[in-house]
Amino acid sequence: MNSSNVYFTNLRTTPNSNLLDKMERVAKRAGISNIPFKDQFVAIKIHFGEPGNLAFIRPNYVARLATLLRGMGAKPFLTDANTLYSGRRANAVDHLQSAAENGFNPLSAKCDVIIADGLKGTNYKEIPVNGEYCKAPKIGAAVADADIIISMNHFKGHEQSGFGGALKNLGMGCASVGGKLELHSASQPVVSKSNCVGCNICVKYCAHDAIHLGEDKKAVIGYDKCVGCGQCVALCQYSAAIMGDGDTSERLNYKIAEYTKAVLLDKPHFHISFIMNVSPECDCWNHNDAALVPDIGIAASFDPVALDQACADLVTQAPVLGGNRIADEHPHEHLEGCDKFRLIHPDTNWKAGLEHAEKIGIGTMNYELITV
Repeated sequence: MNSSNVYFTNLRTTPNSNLLDKMERVAKRAGISNIPFKDQFVAIKIHFGEPGNLAFIRPNYVARLATLLRGMGAKPFLTDANTLYSGRRANAVDHLQSAAENGFNPLSAKCDVIIADGLKGTNYKEIPVNGEYCKAPKIGAAVADADIIISMNHFKGHEQSGFGGALKNLGMGCASVGGKLELHSASQPVVSKSNCVGCNICVKYCAHDAIHLGEDKKAVIGYDKCVGCGQCVALCQYSAAIMGDGDTSERLNYKIAEYTKAVLLDKPHFHISFIMNVSPECDCWNHNDAALVPDIGIAASFDPVALDQACADLVTQAPVLGGNRIADEHPHEHLEGCDKFRLIHPDTNWKAGLEHAEKIGIGTMNYELITV
């Protein structure tokens, strides 16, 4: 079976070669300059980090990459989509403020920031892929309209998918609010009547005439008409319209793979992963627990599947740091060579997502690691 090249550099530096230089060097060796960037809109997909979390990628790396792309004639912009949960990134106003607070702004990141799915998470395009689980993923319009996709991924654990890498950053991160509902939920949205104030916003904007106010002036969803688009969840300001029962880890990862396929469909794309501060959980939390392993390096590839597999293998091979969750829970075990993500999130199955991504033609799990 064919393999994909994954280029890797460690984090050792010299006075003549700092980490920004090394990131640029590994990206160039991996072939980023072969993409025809001139006059193309380039979406740099990154996770801005929930304020309070300090594990996200430093904006300095974005600035160096944006400068490199602009030097090749590109029109780069930095982007992420709004969250399904109610936090500081659930709408574009709060999201932009959070991004700026964490250093992602035109001054520090050297490019503009655009929230992919608009003010309230309702600005998206459906991209047909005829997937087994998602027929037409709902992708934030700014990403869907971009000519080229570049992902910058903080590789870390994730409480639902096992780990977060390129596929998670693209598939989940580019989904609109309604898309995230489709990814997470095994059922249609529900109404928490104790939170509903009868504001009528969900009724007004439901495109399928599936919601009305009952006699108690609380929203009622008619499931004979509801298609699970998530518009009500995106618009509700009172946490009354919420997602239904959560999906399994395997199905979530299958869906993420199909959403990734929609993001990358018919577009040049390139991916850079930072295997640093490998925290146990997603950067969506407003805190980050102690890293699981020592900082490892930076990897880049045209193949996001191979890249995720290579990063997972590097973390597996790494020793466990002291003073973190794994060390506390397994104090007398030899853990080098073990799957750290299954240890901390035993109910997850990250490999299922990579296998499905390979099956639907996004990339291959077979790779050759080339050290730069």
